[in-house]
Amino acid sequence: MTRPNNEIDRVANTLEELRIEFERYFNGASPIPPLELRDRIGRILRLLRERRGGTAVDHFRLSQLEARYNSYVELYNRRLRDREEGRVPRPIPISPSRPHFDAEQGVVLGDSPAPEAVAALYQALHHSGDGVRFNLESFGRYLASQLAAIREKTGCQEVQFRLVREDGQTKLRARPVRAV
Repeated sequence: MTRPNNEIDRVANTLEELRIEFERYFNGASPIPPLELRDRIGRILRLLRERRGGTAVDHFRLSQLEARYNSYVELYNRRLRDREEGRVPRPIPISPSRPHFDAEQGVVLGDSPAPEAVAALYQALHHSGDGVRFNLESFGRYLASQLAAIREKTGCQEVQFRLVREDGQTKLRARPVRAV
């Protein structure tokens, strides 16, 4: 038989999981509410309460968990009722977002390159495994000089930089986007 203290610890962890799952549901990340988990925690708490024995500390912790569980259930029932009655708009489901700048698809740089764009190119180059020997600042200066040279040569407003893998090495390719 497991000690009541271990069971109480497990219930506390599961109760935190319930809180997180309900928040995910109310924020639109989960399509269905975790009602099964809520009911399971309720049954476990009733079984622990019916058991005799344990220390005063175990009884106190169990009472605290029961109070927190009851507070959560009341709050979530109220929020579910408000949503069903239309008092709270349904959240837009969260879809996984792609990175804003994709180095393989190409990053377009113009007059003043966004630091996030330069960082995305640098990170992709750094993670390519070819042993980058320069820092982000010097890479940004290099991109700015290449951008200026290409713009002067072609008369374009923007240049697309992308990383390609050729002959086992990662290379930075540039292509003018728009001519004036």
